[in-house]
Amino acid sequence: MELMSGNEAIAEGAWEAGADVGVAYPGTPSTETMEEFAKKDGVYAEWCTNEKVALEVGLGAAAAGAKVLVTMKHVGVNVAADPLFTAAYTGTGAGAIVILAADDPGMYSSQNEQDSHYYAQAAHILMLEPSDSAEALSFAKRAFQISQTRNMPVFLRSTVRISHTKTPVERGEREIVPSGEYEKDPGAWVMMPAFAKPRRKVQLERIDAMAAFADETDLNRCEMRDTSIGVVCAGACYQHVREALPDASVLKLGVTWPLPARKLSEFAAAVDALYVVEEASTYLADGVRQLGIPVASFPTPLPRDGELTPGLIRQALGLPVPAHKDAPAGLPGRPPALCPGCPHRLVFKELSRMKAIVTGDIGCYTLGALPPLSAMDTCVDMGASVSMAHGFELALAGKEHRPVVAVIGDSTFAHSGLSSLISTVYNKGAGTVCILDNRTTAMTGRQGNPFNGETLQKRPSRELDLEGVIRALGVEDVRTVDPHDMKAVRTALKEATGAADVLSVIVFRAPCVLLERLIKPAFEVTADCTACGICPTLGCPAIGKDGATGVASIDPSLCIGCGQCAQYCARGAIVSTDPSTKGACHA
Repeated sequence: MELMSGNEAIAEGAWEAGADVGVAYPGTPSTETMEEFAKKDGVYAEWCTNEKVALEVGLGAAAAGAKVLVTMKHVGVNVAADPLFTAAYTGTGAGAIVILAADDPGMYSSQNEQDSHYYAQAAHILMLEPSDSAEALSFAKRAFQISQTRNMPVFLRSTVRISHTKTPVERGEREIVPSGEYEKDPGAWVMMPAFAKPRRKVQLERIDAMAAFADETDLNRCEMRDTSIGVVCAGACYQHVREALPDASVLKLGVTWPLPARKLSEFAAAVDALYVVEEASTYLADGVRQLGIPVASFPTPLPRDGELTPGLIRQALGLPVPAHKDAPAGLPGRPPALCPGCPHRLVFKELSRMKAIVTGDIGCYTLGALPPLSAMDTCVDMGASVSMAHGFELALAGKEHRPVVAVIGDSTFAHSGLSSLISTVYNKGAGTVCILDNRTTAMTGRQGNPFNGETLQKRPSRELDLEGVIRALGVEDVRTVDPHDMKAVRTALKEATGAADVLSVIVFRAPCVLLERLIKPAFEVTADCTACGICPTLGCPAIGKDGATGVASIDPSLCIGCGQCAQYCARGAIVSTDPSTKGACHA
């Protein structure tokens, strides 16, 4: 017995089930699943450029007989939706495919809250939902068994609480069930109308079979206790319900699509009042009601957003909430910020200074929207920065307007930015695109991508020529700039944004400070500081100021010696503590 996170347990369960191929795009809270799977013996694993590609690679591998684990976060399912819906028609061929959809109630690291149950419902794909790490392991194994024996993809849904919480797990042995051999079958795999129409009938037969399975399987279980209250729940909510209502009867759903109609009806008949507990969604409650089963209303409705807690459940039922110790008063806030020495910082400082309209993207650099930089205007989805910048340029054409600048990372550019840039070039768009190339996929934990050439399992590869790719698309104004050099950043942005009716791409290239973790002698503030307040506007966590005098200070325990701040000090009052630099400001 050992402690595992849900992500680790899913990876272990997939391996024990004989999975031999893993494909993914990193996204919190799913990322560690594929990283752990990649360490297993006898498996192949890779980061793909995006979730759509990952699922398509997985389908091809499954068709040829592989057992495939595909992982993504909830918004990644949006990207993968195109092949997903058709995979429900084709099936999995000679192999098996299990798709982890990791939801993020509470939006701890996401741009929206969405419920992947609806994808299972809309695509008609069986969904299993574990409530702890032990179930994450066993459900993963069951999912592969179901996929292989029933020739269909299977969803495995987790949430941030399941993915990241560690609970006791017992490992098992790897079981390899032989797969079939690939056989040419256009009727199953060539989804043009003439073949898709009969496959729809195959899908309908699967739907009926899955409905029967949901009622029969032990993955859904009734726990009868006090029958005055019955609760239907799944996933992490089950743990919260058991803590909040230890005496209540519970129908714990391990299969959340399709819902077990007969079992739900029997459970409802056995309790006086049936409640449905779920997070940031009404999927389960609506599904139960659609079966003709009355669902009781909470005296105080559950929150419509965010994660649930046992206290919120008790509060909703009008029950007393156990007393808890209040947080100490007066604690200073700790807003998220770019790391000390982050190569993105000066780009955002200059964009803020020039009052540009900045369309942003998904990644660490989203923090450029927060004070004191306050440089980013929009952030919607992967690749949206480039497309939205083109939209801004279209709407503002012929008008006096501030410069429009798109900001996107290297991994995000590979994910979705390329297609957006192609569209902009094709339509003769103008404006400025900044690619913040920090040589990694930083926000999700420093994973590889095509532009740094680092594969998941460290296999030999090639680093794509980012500038060469951009020029090949037809962009003529392409330049590469050191983002730690204030003057170079300022000059490049001024020239690019000043060129009317020209599409310019600036590659700001410097490695993420967490890659090599190089620390140079810290900088310090001398007595020449005039309290002008410029250096704190960089938003570096190492820089502070005296509340009374406004004089700046640098925390040597946080400073990594990048020298960015010294470049903005007109008085030369920020100097390196390294005597050999003699006050040089650029590291």
